[in-house]
Amino acid sequence: MNDEKIKVRVTESGQTMDVVVLSKRAERIEVVLGEGIHSVRCELTPTRTGLAYAGSAMGREIVHERSRAQVQADIDRVNPAVRNAKRR
Repeated sequence: MNDEKIKVRVTESGQTMDVVVLSKRAERIEVVLGEGIHSVRCELTPTRTGLAYAGSAMGREIVHERSRAQVQADIDRVNPAVRNAKRR
């Protein structure tokens, strides 16, 4: 199993960490911080300007510093069929 990982920054300390992505869409990225029974889920949503994704885990703000357009481009690159799918 190949888990996708992204880098996030803890704004309080400036520390960067790799987190595992559970689901990724342009309007929301759901990630897991930590491993095992001490893991914490966090939902990252685009900021007002759309230049980053921000969320809160255990009272700490975390930021994924990629724009909404860059994330959508990543999604399209990984699976181009999703972009061209027709609704029924």
